[in-house]
Amino acid sequence: MDTRLTALRKEKRVETAMQMKKEIEALSKMTTGQLQQKYMEVFGEESRSNHKQFLFRRIAWRIQALAEGGISERARRSALEIANDADLRIRAPRTRFGQDATLDPKLSVTRKVAGDLDSRLPPPGSYLEREYKGRRVIVKILVDGFEFNGQNYRSLSAIAREATGTKWNGFVFFNLVAEASHGKK
Repeated sequence: MDTRLTALRKEKRVETAMQMKKEIEALSKMTTGQLQQKYMEVFGEESRSNHKQFLFRRIAWRIQALAEGGISERARRSALEIANDADLRIRAPRTRFGQDATLDPKLSVTRKVAGDLDSRLPPPGSYLEREYKGRRVIVKILVDGFEFNGQNYRSLSAIAREATGTKWNGFVFFNLVAEASHGKK
């Protein structure tokens, strides 16, 4: 009698596996809209995803879990216990990255420190001059940028683009390329 029950169970498992395989094969031929409808049938809620591969995988997993029983209740409880014990942090603590109340405000930096000027540039107050298509391009170097035709610019490239109408590297346009170094000629 035991052998007949075992044979029936095996037969039923094979039948279930074949049916599950057919369902999963049918999923691979569905459109994203059809997969979203199938997701609603299988999970009982709308999917927030429009990603076809994600929907396929989630639905296939759910079909397998329903057919074969999914994870055990013990494993489910264990996972919930781990999740409840975990200290999840949504935001970083303010004292770590924000202003620390123990720091003296006089000793902390509240604005950017000005960096050194590029070594390829002459000192502020100097002028760069270039002839381009019969037109003289004159640029005054400022501490925080450049002046060309009465307007301030942040980069030489912007001035070169303004003067030529095409994109240029500003240092190349004004012939300020650093000398080759590290043994290169």
